[in-house]
Amino acid sequence: MTHILADLKVFLETAPTSWHAVQEIGNRLAIHNFLPLEEIDKWKLKPGGKYFTIRGGSLCAFSLPKNPPKQALILASHTDSCALKLKPLPSYLKQNMTSFGVEVYGSPLLSSWLNRDLVLAGRVVILNKDQQPEENLVILDDATFIIPQLALHLDREVNEKGVILNKQEHLCPLVSVSSQEKNILEKLLKRQLSFEKLLSFDLFLVPQEPARFIGLNNEMLASYRIDNLVSAHAALAALVYCKKPSLSQLQIALFWDHEEIGSYSVEGAGSSFLQDILQRISYHLRLDVEALTRMKNSSLCLSIDMAHALNPNYIDKHDSQHQPLLNKGIVIKYNANQKYASQAISVAPIVHACHNLNLNYQSFLSRSDLPCGSTIGPIMAANLGIDTIDIGCPQLSMHSTRELIACQDYLDLLHLLSYLVQEGS
Repeated sequence: MTHILADLKVFLETAPTSWHAVQEIGNRLAIHNFLPLEEIDKWKLKPGGKYFTIRGGSLCAFSLPKNPPKQALILASHTDSCALKLKPLPSYLKQNMTSFGVEVYGSPLLSSWLNRDLVLAGRVVILNKDQQPEENLVILDDATFIIPQLALHLDREVNEKGVILNKQEHLCPLVSVSSQEKNILEKLLKRQLSFEKLLSFDLFLVPQEPARFIGLNNEMLASYRIDNLVSAHAALAALVYCKKPSLSQLQIALFWDHEEIGSYSVEGAGSSFLQDILQRISYHLRLDVEALTRMKNSSLCLSIDMAHALNPNYIDKHDSQHQPLLNKGIVIKYNANQKYASQAISVAPIVHACHNLNLNYQSFLSRSDLPCGSTIGPIMAANLGIDTIDIGCPQLSMHSTRELIACQDYLDLLHLLSYLVQEGS
């Protein structure tokens, strides 16, 4: 299985933003004979067909069964990560130094962005030579920036009290000490693109360091955007490596944008994207409301996101009975207040599958005196009325620019997802 780990490493390095991720996912789906669909077009779906459609930074891939579907299996992950996003008017000058202003996207571990080589990546809309708006994805890796940290001599208590950062003042990357032009961003973009005018952009700072296998035996993987591209890659691989269509199971892989900021957007898990697709599938497969409702009540959704592994330097941050470890298997996530969607009825089939496959699995919930994060799981469960479970690989340094997993945990996750897809075929 070393080839799949090498492919995961490549995936992490070629998908610095959600838009690059769905582009890469779409390319891989097309190689495996999934047909692209545009939401604006009239669809022609056939039983046994494989398709995908993109909405912004989200993508939905689905494999139709040969017969009218009696159930659905949904593998759901997300494509975005916590980051620093360029402001609409980014350039500003202080003394002889030009910097870019940024906004905080989601809840990144801010200190991890300091003293690190950074480049810009994202999407831009330009006016081309034909005077038409044109969208382009870019990775501007020929200019590197840095967010310099205040020296110890000027912040004597930093090692005792920690780094305290003001989100407006202290996170702006240093761009130049030699150029005071106002259109630095356009100049930078024109190194890669030919255009008449820059109309708009969504650009993020991205760490330049590549993914790397680390540890005594290269048994771990360190990278930016492990949360949640590891889950996305596993769901994608499980879907495309299933060679035969199911007889009666609708198989869906969802890759959602905007999870890190709450999912309520035109393309997030709180949007109409999946409902729209299910309606169109129902129309082409001649499923009435009764049949669709019955199918959903026999279905299972896996919300696949990363889980907090036990950090050996901070053991007291975990509940003593729920301490997921690196290299010890898939994590099932629980929360009494439904921040995670797992319930006994949705957990049981996953535990049963792990037993059949002889796979390790672990349980996680936050300490009762610590707040809990959330995922797309509860949102999808509420919107769809489908039994949902939250699972994922354990990881360290979540929301950092450099996150960490154990490779075996990824292989276990892929094994489980592949089994579930194959069982439905």
